Amino acid sequence: MADTSYLDWPFFEDRHRELAARLDAWAAANLDGIDHHDVDGACRDLVARLNDGGWLKHAAIDPDIDGAKLDVRSLCLIRETLARYDGLADFAFAMQGLGSGAISLFGTRAQRAEILPKVRSGKAIAAFALTEPQSGSDVANIALEARADGSDFVLNGEKTWISNGGIADFYCVFARTGEAPGAKGLSAFLVPANTPGLSIAERLETIAPHPLARLKFSDCRVPATALIGLPGEGFKIAMSVLDVFRSTVAAAALGFARRALDETINRVQSRELFGAPLFDLQMVQGHVADMALDVDASALLVYRAAWLKDSGASRVSREAAMAKLYSTDHAQTVIDKAVQIHGGDGVRSGHIVETLYREIRALRIYEGASDVQKIIIARQTLAQK
Repeated sequence: MADTSYLDWPFFEDRHRELAARLDAWAAANLDGIDHHDVDGACRDLVARLNDGGWLKHAAIDPDIDGAKLDVRSLCLIRETLARYDGLADFAFAMQGLGSGAISLFGTRAQRAEILPKVRSGKAIAAFALTEPQSGSDVANIALEARADGSDFVLNGEKTWISNGGIADFYCVFARTGEAPGAKGLSAFLVPANTPGLSIAERLETIAPHPLARLKFSDCRVPATALIGLPGEGFKIAMSVLDVFRSTVAAAALGFARRALDETINRVQSRELFGAPLFDLQMVQGHVADMALDVDASALLVYRAAWLKDSGASRVSREAAMAKLYSTDHAQTVIDKAVQIHGGDGVRSGHIVETLYREIRALRIYEGASDVQKIIIARQTLAQK
């Protein structure tokens, strides 16, 4: 049983504690029997299950319907809990939020009415198309062109490492419209997956299987009504969405780390070595202490960032970057210790800690690699002086 004492911290309200308890019970009863060998099918299945449980409404908030904004603490609690049970369940939930986040935050009333009910009901799978072959963390270097042509825009170029690529029903695509050089010349578009000229150029395989793809845009024509926000606001929109969801990546890493710690505690209490429980070894006790410290420190950073955003801070770039950097890097350390303590079982294919070992690595790269988070933290820290 995972530690829940952190829910008594002042970052949370009673509604968050109730949410965490309900989701934990639901996940325990509903996240068995997922066929991870069929990743596309598993993601569709998980989106359907999350809809049945009522959880997707937290990922796709419509201010016109909900009278509220995205609640980052709820998003973090959901991602942490889902990651603790099943990494692909966390992925399925997260992408519904990330892929529709620009519409929740900047979409027109018509765009919100068209897309968000489908996302929150599981009838549409969402994707966030930002990364390009030459511009991963360097968003201002995006090259995909969106050329105005009458009342339309015509898109040409590529996106890569796009989560839900190949199974998404729509993509939030960031492209260069050229209002100004660099970051000021980008715009965001809502592009249905069946739009002529949009194709899946390649499906991408990783050490922890997820639906990923390289997208190709060849004279892909969309109407001006597909524009999210104003022309030239694409960089601002992308950063605003990441400002909300970057903390949730840290929360997912925290969920992985909690599961690794739980599995380790069970292991050292049940496994005997030299005629005594493994936990009696002082070196093992030291490892468990380090793991518990990293988990709690990560949780403090994650929920500080989430609380600040929910409390009305316009930007939490520094706090979210700290949370993502520390939580993802230290979850890797926690999980590595769990693998070591499990011995041969820790590297056996399909064992939970072996799965966690593969799952965590990508979180240190996407939505801003660890080194990029250090740059953000340093710049924001210097700007405060």
